[in-house]
Formats: sequence, structure tokens, C-alpha cells
Amino acid sequence: MTQRARIIGVGRHLPARVMTNDDLARIVDTSNDWIVERTGIRERRIASETETTSMLAAEAARRALASAGVDASEVDLIVTGTCTPDGMFPAVSTLVQHAIGAGDAMTFDVNAACTGFLSALSTARQFIATG
Repeated sequence: MTQRARIIGVGRHLPARVMTNDDLARIVDTSNDWIVERTGIRERRIASETETTSMLAAEAARRALASAGVDASEVDLIVTGTCTPDGMFPAVSTLVQHAIGAGDAMTFDVNAACTGFLSALSTARQFIATG
């Protein structure tokens, strides 16, 4: 029988530093109105030198697990969608696995830029569907 996938918890973690459109306009030739009109973006988060992708992802994972009421030891698979890894290796998902204590989980990263989340979600869904 095919297993069905569902989202039972969500989590996010953002860098502390906020860059508004006005901040950006002091660096490049643009304006808040120009950016908002074309993109809807009003601010972006900028990671500090000490905030890595895996650190941000691990905190988001902890929050998702808490939201779902699931212990990290129950996690079988961690798929990370990113084009900004901490380094060439290990994979961000492996660093997250270690950080959250999901020692038995299979891990790998999907590099798909803007579609990374959807690509990782679709890949994870296929793992669930095939058991």
C-alpha cells in the first residue's frame, strides 16, 4: 500500500539582521517604491558571518519537530533544499541531523536554487510513498 505524505508541523528560523528596501537604496540605485511595486518585497534577512545555513535549518527543524510533537529520534529522512551550503561537505542535512539528534536518519541535500523547497519536498514525498 502506498504511504501518504502530510505536513504535521512547521518551523522557521530567520537571521536577526533585517535589511529594508531603504537600507538597500543606500547601497544601490533603487527605491522602496520601485522594489515593492515590482516584487512585493519590503525587507530581507541577512545572515551574519557566524550564522550558517545548517544552524538556521537546525533551529527551524527543532521548531518543526516541536510543532508536530515528534522527537528527533523518530526522523527517518532529512532532505535539505539549498544552494548555499555551509561548505562542499558534509551536506547541510547531515549537519542538521547531528545538531537535532536524528542519528538514524538518512540525509542528503537537493541543490535547486529557488525551487529547492519544492524539489526537496517532492523528493521526500517519493521516499514516503515508496516506503
